Amino acid sequence: MKTIRLMLIPLTLLLVACTEGPESARGFSLPEGNAEAGKAVFISYQCLACHTLQGVADNDIAQQLPKKVPLGGDVSKIKTYGELVTSVINPSHKIAPGFKREGYTDEEGQSLMRNYNDLMTVNELVDLVTFLQPQYNLKPFNRTNYPQYFP
Repeated sequence: MKTIRLMLIPLTLLLVACTEGPESARGFSLPEGNAEAGKAVFISYQCLACHTLQGVADNDIAQQLPKKVPLGGDVSKIKTYGELVTSVINPSHKIAPGFKREGYTDEEGQSLMRNYNDLMTVNELVDLVTFLQPQYNLKPFNRTNYPQYFP
């Protein structure tokens, strides 16, 4: 009986920690976007100066980073709408491990991505994310098939 009580304490603490507080995303929703308009936003804000995206090219844009940051393609974890919105409005929130080095971050480890929050409208942001999200292709996890050993 004492063991059960000891197991209930961490479980209770875990449930209390998961409650939604004032900082939660509950209730946050943006309107539907337009993917074609999002592609136009992607090009007009010259995102290709720092990013690559299969099927989208503009040779007239000068490269701004030592190596461009790829967008889209095969991923092992789905890119959510919220993650993509956050990547645009707060690019330093989560930086992929391969880009946490010189040329991609400043001295404090913050992303070198330009801040578009005062330039981009909410409609442009919604359209951009609507365009980008289907560019990611969720690849199923390939398990390793180990041979069976029999004694």
